[in-house]
Amino acid sequence: MSKLQYGGQAVIEGVMMRGKNKVAIAVRKSPENIVLKEMRLKPLGEKLPFLKWPFIRGVVALVSSLIIGIKSLTFSASQVAEEEDEEITPLEMFISILISFGLAILLFVALPAGIVALIQSFINLNIILNLIEGIIKITAFLAYLFVISRLKDIKRVFMYHGAEHKVIHNYESKFPLSVENARNFTTLHPRCGTNFIFIVILLSIFFFSFFGRPPLLERILYHILLLPVIAGTSYEVIKLAGGERVNPIIRIIATPGLWLQKLTTNEPDDSMLEVAITALKAVLPEEERDELDV
Repeated sequence: MSKLQYGGQAVIEGVMMRGKNKVAIAVRKSPENIVLKEMRLKPLGEKLPFLKWPFIRGVVALVSSLIIGIKSLTFSASQVAEEEDEEITPLEMFISILISFGLAILLFVALPAGIVALIQSFINLNIILNLIEGIIKITAFLAYLFVISRLKDIKRVFMYHGAEHKVIHNYESKFPLSVENARNFTTLHPRCGTNFIFIVILLSIFFFSFFGRPPLLERILYHILLLPVIAGTSYEVIKLAGGERVNPIIRIIATPGLWLQKLTTNEPDDSMLEVAITALKAVLPEEERDELDV
């Protein structure tokens, strides 16, 4: 059995799964019809081995995941819009992603740094200020997840998110891939993007404690410039957390991110599990499909 760690993401009415050299996006267009799109991957690490080095590979994986994620969302949105006689252009999707990134910087970087800038004249201890900034970041993240988890359309995306996790667990358990087997697994997974974001927030508290209290705009710039370093470190933590033998310290760090997935995953129905299985089967090597009787 391959030791490759498969993963993916929920999209609009579907699931994207990623293998070593292939991506598959499965979208349910109707109760009887699942549309499947497959894309070949050409990892840069195959041509430039140093991109596979620890910490560097995390930055490469983050950029690659963002590009593939945008393509997957665009495809799924176009399939759903087609059913509703609408059309979503690449420009509209790009603008939506750009606005999302802008809001993320505002909510999780500028807002915490701005609040701390207002109170730092009353508190002299840098460690306390960094702790307060970290608490504000975590609170903003929790509030954001809570609000969007109540939106009707997002609830369905989170159900597909749960389906993705259940099917990955099914695969990693070495039981045959099936709706019946996938139902029995948890919707929580240590390699989830929710976990990754939470670890990024935790590590940012640690990293920025070494920078003192520079002016507000300078601090925001540091946050943006150091994001690749923090993301690369967080990636290594996530990989360790998703391994077979998990260090107790890594398990403690990853546990709050697992709890947060109770907000970002919902129990899927059988039709969603079928979509996730379709996507995963498409990226498995042929010999593994035979082993799992898929």
